[in-house]
Amino acid sequence: MGDGKAGLTYADAGVDIDAGNALVDRIKPAAKATERPGTMAGLGGFGALFDLKAAGYSDPILVAATDGVGTKLRLAIDTGELDGVGVDLVAMCVNDLVCQGAEPLFFLDYFATGKLETEAAARIIEGIARGCAASGAALIGGETAEMPGMYAGGDFDLAGFAVGAMERGADLPAGVGEGDVLLGLASDGVHSNGFSLVRRVAGAAGLGWNEPAPFADGPLGAALLVPTRLYVRSVLDAIRAGGVHALAHITGGGLTENLPRVLPDGLGAAIDLSAWTAPPVFGWLARAGGIAEAEMLKTFNCGIGMVVVVAADRAEAVTERLTEAGETVSRIGTVTVTPGVTYAGQPGW
Repeated sequence: MGDGKAGLTYADAGVDIDAGNALVDRIKPAAKATERPGTMAGLGGFGALFDLKAAGYSDPILVAATDGVGTKLRLAIDTGELDGVGVDLVAMCVNDLVCQGAEPLFFLDYFATGKLETEAAARIIEGIARGCAASGAALIGGETAEMPGMYAGGDFDLAGFAVGAMERGADLPAGVGEGDVLLGLASDGVHSNGFSLVRRVAGAAGLGWNEPAPFADGPLGAALLVPTRLYVRSVLDAIRAGGVHALAHITGGGLTENLPRVLPDGLGAAIDLSAWTAPPVFGWLARAGGIAEAEMLKTFNCGIGMVVVVAADRAEAVTERLTEAGETVSRIGTVTVTPGVTYAGQPGW
């Protein structure tokens, strides 16, 4: 028999299971909207199922990628602009998958916070669903963790996990050689890398997130939170058209570090910095932070979010195809026999 005193509950400890259930109910329509061939079950199970045969593969190789959004989350939290970081999360994963030649099939997310606020969490996960739908991936599962004492009020963290597939023998890079053309696909801004430096520059300039952006209309925070561009559909179409030898997603490390990852030993890249005009945010960062050209190129994407390495005799056709798919394409250089990345020309920022 009890002594009549009310015992402690999980809610007393700061974890609200009912709020978690409410969140699952709220996001089910968004997840359902991402269904694609191969999807087998909705949210709520202990695991998520996917049928590769129903997705159209006969001899598939699976490819997996995981990533986060980094300190860009700090801006989202501080400004309350939460709708785009879910797209960022998806993009950081699926843009990596396509660099291997894989089609994204499904996505799972991990959302952790100190106290679950259903509306805020739903906005974030609905953004994840939008990113999945735009890249052809099904949102088939995830985890929401409420961890009081681990995160300060209003803080949260995100991680994403994407799985894709390709037919055996279709993996990239393949066939990269001297003289291949480098096609740069324009970025939509800073994307999701370098935000520790971005925040440092803004602080040194004495600018708050709600103050007018020096490089765009509207508040600085909102201008910096433009989501990472999703290159999946346009790039997969280019791969299927033929002539693509490699792809490099330009994330942390910039062109300097990411492009050599897809080049064979003994080869390098020569890039003409005057071949494209970067979004104005990069000029502001360089000037306001006094950031050297070399530092810009190994920290930020500097206006090129994806590089397509293509056979020289297919460069024009692939450019046309990517342009028709909505990409802004610049011919930024060639593959050379000089290892590393060399730069020439005046940067367009």
